[in-house]
Amino acid sequence: MAYNVLLSADPGIDDSFAIMYALLNPKINIVGIISGYGNTPKEKSIKNTAYLLTLGNREDIPIIAGAAGPLSGELIQYYPEIHGKEGLGPIKPPDTIKNVHVHDINKVIEIVKQYKGNLIIVSVGRLTELALMFILYGNNALRDVTAFYIMGGAFLVPGNITAEAEANFYVDPIAANTVMEKAHNNYLFPLNITNKAIITPEIITYLSEKSLTPFRPLLKPAFDYYFKAYQKNVPGIQGAPLHDVVPLMALVNPDLVKYIPRRVRVEEFGNAKGKSIADFRPKPDKDPQVSLDYIGMEIDLQKFAGNFMEIFLANR
Repeated sequence: MAYNVLLSADPGIDDSFAIMYALLNPKINIVGIISGYGNTPKEKSIKNTAYLLTLGNREDIPIIAGAAGPLSGELIQYYPEIHGKEGLGPIKPPDTIKNVHVHDINKVIEIVKQYKGNLIIVSVGRLTELALMFILYGNNALRDVTAFYIMGGAFLVPGNITAEAEANFYVDPIAANTVMEKAHNNYLFPLNITNKAIITPEIITYLSEKSLTPFRPLLKPAFDYYFKAYQKNVPGIQGAPLHDVVPLMALVNPDLVKYIPRRVRVEEFGNAKGKSIADFRPKPDKDPQVSLDYIGMEIDLQKFAGNFMEIFLANR
C-alpha cells in the first residue's frame, strides 16, 4: 500500500532530490506539491517543480502556489552559492516549462477532504504555507491529516543559518511555531539526523551511470554543485547531506529513525530567532500527550544510503 503524500517543498537541490525520490518510490503516492519561496523565489520554485514532474511524466500531479515570503513580511536572503541561481545548481529548466497550471492554496483543503484520514503532509521547506492553513481556516483546518513529517529544527547541535537556528525554522519562525503548536502527530527531522544523512560523490557517479530513471541527467551536475558548497562550509566533509530525503524515507521505512517524544516550541523573535526548544532533561516537565512531537534523534545511515541507491536504480 502506498502512502498518500501532500509535499510542501522549495526546490532547491536537496528538495529536488526529495521530489525525485518520492516520484520514484512505489510506496509513495504524491497527490500534490506545494511550491513556495525558500531556496529560490516562489516563481523559480514552481518552475523547478514543474520541470521535475515533466521529466517524471507526472504532470497529473497538481502544483499548488505557496507563499512568496514569511509571515513577518521580512525580505528574503537567497543562497545561490548552495543551490544555484535557478535552484538546481548549474541546470536551468528549459523554456518549454512555462504557462504551468498552478492551483491556489485552497487546493490544500480540497486534497485534505479528498484523502480524509489517509494523508500525510511532508514539509521539507519553510512552514509558511502550513501555518497559513491554520490562520485562514482555523485550528481544525488540517485535523483530517494523519500525520505531519517535517524537516526542520536543530536540537543540542549547532544551527546552519545562525549558531542555533536551522534554515526552515529561522526564515519563518512564526510559522514554524504555529505549526508545532497547532498541527498534530508531528514527526520532526532536525539537523541532528539530517546532517548525517550524507550521500557520497561515489554513489552519485554510480547512479549517474547505472540509473534508468528519467532524472539521471540531473543527478551528477546538481549534486556536484551542492557538494562543492558543502566542502567550503564544512571542511573535510565526505559527501553532501540530503536533508529533505530523510522524512520521505522515514515515512516508508519506519525503522530508519528513532524518535523521542517532547513538546517543541520555536523562538519567534530576538537573538535566538528560529531556535527550536524542547526539554531534554532526564525528568522533563509533564506536557499533555496531545502536545507532544516526535523528534528524530538517531538515524540508520547504512539503511539511508542503501535505500537511496535502491530507489534511484529501480526502473519504473
